[in-house]
Amino acid sequence: MSDQFEIILTCPKSLESLLKDEASELGLLEAKERIANIQGLADMETAYRLCIWSRLANRVLLVLKRFPVKNAQDLYDGIYHIDWRDHLEATGSLAIEFTGKGSGIDNTHFGALKAKDAIVDRLRNKRGERPSIDKLYPDLRIHVRLERGEATISIDLSGQSLHQRGYRLQQGAAPLKENLAAAILIRAGWPKIAAEGGALVDPMCGVGTLVIEGAMMAAGVAPNLYREHWGFTNWLGHIPSIWKRVYQEAQERSEEGLAKPPLWIRGYEADPRLIKPAHNNIARANLDRWINIYQGDLATFAPHPDKGQKGLVVCNPPYGERLGDEASLLYLYQHFGEALRAECQGWQAGIFTGAPELCKRMGIRSHKQYAFYNGTIPCKLVLMDIVPEKFVVQHSEQEETTTTDNRQAAMLSEGAQMFANRLEKNRKQLAKWAKQQEISCYRLYDADMPEYALAIDIYNDWVHVQEYAPPRTIDPEKAQIRLLDALSAIPQVLDIAPEKIVIKRREQQKGKRQYERQNSEGHFMEVAEGDVKLLVNLKDYLDTGLFLDHRPMRLRIQQESQGKRFLNLFCYTATASVHAVKGGARTTTSVDLSKTYLEWAKRNLLLNGYSERQRLIQADVIEWLKNDQEEYDLIFIDPPTFSNSKRFEGVFDIQRDHAKLINLAMNRLSNNGTLYFSNNFRKFILDESLQDEYQIEEISEQTIDMDFKRNNKIHRAWKITK
Repeated sequence: MSDQFEIILTCPKSLESLLKDEASELGLLEAKERIANIQGLADMETAYRLCIWSRLANRVLLVLKRFPVKNAQDLYDGIYHIDWRDHLEATGSLAIEFTGKGSGIDNTHFGALKAKDAIVDRLRNKRGERPSIDKLYPDLRIHVRLERGEATISIDLSGQSLHQRGYRLQQGAAPLKENLAAAILIRAGWPKIAAEGGALVDPMCGVGTLVIEGAMMAAGVAPNLYREHWGFTNWLGHIPSIWKRVYQEAQERSEEGLAKPPLWIRGYEADPRLIKPAHNNIARANLDRWINIYQGDLATFAPHPDKGQKGLVVCNPPYGERLGDEASLLYLYQHFGEALRAECQGWQAGIFTGAPELCKRMGIRSHKQYAFYNGTIPCKLVLMDIVPEKFVVQHSEQEETTTTDNRQAAMLSEGAQMFANRLEKNRKQLAKWAKQQEISCYRLYDADMPEYALAIDIYNDWVHVQEYAPPRTIDPEKAQIRLLDALSAIPQVLDIAPEKIVIKRREQQKGKRQYERQNSEGHFMEVAEGDVKLLVNLKDYLDTGLFLDHRPMRLRIQQESQGKRFLNLFCYTATASVHAVKGGARTTTSVDLSKTYLEWAKRNLLLNGYSERQRLIQADVIEWLKNDQEEYDLIFIDPPTFSNSKRFEGVFDIQRDHAKLINLAMNRLSNNGTLYFSNNFRKFILDESLQDEYQIEEISEQTIDMDFKRNNKIHRAWKITK
């Protein structure tokens, strides 16, 4: 009987049980599961077979020795006493990979250094020759694992990680590792489907990893057949004759499999930039006959295999990692579900995602879910049978007709339908009013139902959705479900394309975070507010460049500005200044600290045909007021609650500093002039000293338009005169 070696197969977390089954089939004896690895016994032939045939392992480690370690010297001594002359020439190269800590070794670099010193000292010959370090392609790669006071010393037979098959030199933005792709296919039942002659399709294939791994399985191609360098190539314990036999066997099986009539395997990818890399990867894997890749987005996805053939739809759709992804992803999953129900009845589906709650929006009940990790991201593989009895359709009495629109409406959950009803009620009330007022942007919904804590604004034919961050007392999972309910209702009620819905999360902001750039698309849209045109940007910032709740104030300023000198402090994008000029203001002066927003203000003025005599000043408002000597007839101040400032210990605080701000501004106001002061700090209290100094009238109710009546505490406003 051949010598038996202890073998450790490493793998990503969550693949252990699959790897154990695979390794046992390949000949590993007494296989035991550990966290992120499998341990067992094998002779050299089996070890080589594991290297070339394992679709799931990262590395194949051959254990040389285990020994207790109490300190760094124990580690050095234990490694030194291994006869390294059986494994590496004195003039060879090595690399050390050290994991774990303890026994006084809390730094992996230090542990690797002690291991390297022990090996080098043992191999240094009489002529002073010693091994060199080569981290990329060493003659011998040593793994040292320190755990619970025990060191395990192993030789890495695989070299580079086995997930690196060699065919994927080009990859997309978020690629699946090849061994994870193989695990997904195995869990989804592809080996059985392939054995029965079934089809495989990936409607979002990227550079083709899933379909390539699937084709290799179906054709019986050894996953690491094309690898040129192995960890055992220059190892002195390597037995070339055994390796040659294993390799030739794999090559013959692969050639025989590739010569068979290919199965129906297709990939579809919307991004044209990924089509050529996908074709290149397929060619390197020698699978040109087996896989076809087409450019096409989900809307055109319609697999038509020959003669009613059934199979597996598998894909790794985006999960969403950035703020605002929820909307587009919800509609992506919804459309995916519609495509599966329409085009793939009788098939099976495996959806690998980091957002399994989105799969519930596909309208197909899953029958199994497996937990995986994609790197550090917890994911689920959601398995579905695409058969009518698994379709999730909720009917109401008015939805019994069979039109496409009604079938889509029937997909709304009970919560989504309740939200849709409220949205429709608001739309009927406000759309007519907005048209009469010649307003193309208005607030449609503002947390009317507390459990659906959203603000929804209409901007022409776009919808801007802001999700208020739920309080800590609300279960985040429930909040996410309600958000998805609302998002599923919006396009149906408003008859708007999903790609024209923008979602953001609004949390309590500090400093000027609400003004910070979040994106860089630079997409500006022209909207109408009466006879004034303004530019908004729905995607790049938390706010859009237009505070909708101040519309009545802007219109009031327009009506009162004829022949007056207008001053706009904390002007933002100077929308109030545009209204003032439209109303006949003699001059306008707009002050803000942000260069970005003053550039935006300039564009707003130019859009309406104004430029000369309209001053745009970049400055700290309070410092500027201290030095300005001009007089103004109409002043508007709408400061942020907090703002960075060189005075005031680095922060402007509206409650603390508003009296000083108003006094400075009143010094610039003409005797018969008017100052309007507004802010949106809910706990704001006007300083009593101002009441003694000036005539002050609160006009908050007069500055709340119809679309903000449901949230009339959105801001408070005062009219102040001398």
